[in-house]
Amino acid sequence: MWGDLNGSIVPRQASPKGWRGRPPTRWSERGVSRRSFLRFCAAITATLALPDRYMPRIAEALEAVKRPALVWLEFQDCAGCTESFLRASRPSVGDIALDILSVNYHETIMAPSGKAAEKSLRDTVVNEKGKYLVVVEGSIPTRDGGVYCTIGGRTALDIAREVCGNAAATITVGACAFYGGWPAAKPNPTGAVGVQEAVPGITLINLPGCPPNAVNITATIVHFLTFGVLPATDQQSRPLFAYGERIHDRCERRAHFDAGQFVEEWGDEAHRKGWCLYKMGCKGPATFHNCPVVRWNEGTSWPVAAGHGCIGCSERHFWDEMTPFYRRLPTVPGAGVQATADQIGAWIVGGTAAAFAAHGIVSAIRDKARPLDENPQINEEDR
Repeated sequence: MWGDLNGSIVPRQASPKGWRGRPPTRWSERGVSRRSFLRFCAAITATLALPDRYMPRIAEALEAVKRPALVWLEFQDCAGCTESFLRASRPSVGDIALDILSVNYHETIMAPSGKAAEKSLRDTVVNEKGKYLVVVEGSIPTRDGGVYCTIGGRTALDIAREVCGNAAATITVGACAFYGGWPAAKPNPTGAVGVQEAVPGITLINLPGCPPNAVNITATIVHFLTFGVLPATDQQSRPLFAYGERIHDRCERRAHFDAGQFVEEWGDEAHRKGWCLYKMGCKGPATFHNCPVVRWNEGTSWPVAAGHGCIGCSERHFWDEMTPFYRRLPTVPGAGVQATADQIGAWIVGGTAAAFAAHGIVSAIRDKARPLDENPQINEEDR
């Protein structure tokens, strides 16, 4: 995706189509047609659940913004979030979009190594203090002083406190950075936690998933660059545009659930017909994510469409609370056409229903954000 340390994409032959009469931009110079650029802006606007009238605002910001520095930290992780992000191809100009960022540090893709790599990190923290963005992938061990993850002789806990503590905003990607992920699964031998617990009080937004979808990562960054603040979030600091609805409510198999049509065994006739996977352990009724909407592989599919149930990977402690993955959720009385989504959800989540009910009520902006009446960029009605 990137052609050099700073995130520049290898230039292609420029096409003037659609850009005639306009000042040269980084997009036209890299061969991106005006049509493709606006299509990308429209896709991001839709992903963020913003009204259409915000598309010109996003386009203007992407054309004019000065490239802020980005630091991508990896701690206790499998690099799956990075792998997911690097394979993003929807929309096709999505990889170009991040050329508005200067990716100064990312262990997996950067050219320098050793002391040279650590110098890149140090220079960013010192010279861009309060201006750079941080993406964190992986959990942070806290037991025994954090010795179970060290980089350049420093613990992940120490690095996170310094780098995240001096950033304009921190974006956690994946379940591990969200709450600890599988390293935090019982018995959690390293004392793994998420960034929010390790570095409390910072401006932060969580993009959980195992892995998260690159579309949501890109949309969050574009929102910040366009409006200067992070998107509206739920009680767990997850953006509402991506985690504001249950998977169950947007699933293409929902009609089969309402009709009481379930897969009873892998490979049976119901499975081949695409019936509901609830009895096979699908956790969609208790999981908030926009997987059915943005999908994967250029927007062509997602796990449930491919015949496998949701495992609830965007929910806190899913490794412990959603397993065994092939055991169904508690029985849902009234499963059939007479049951509504809200009734179903209330039966399933049981004791956590109150928390889910508060899901869409929480603050629109993080700690450093201005009150709504002082921030004219987004109207109250649009939130």
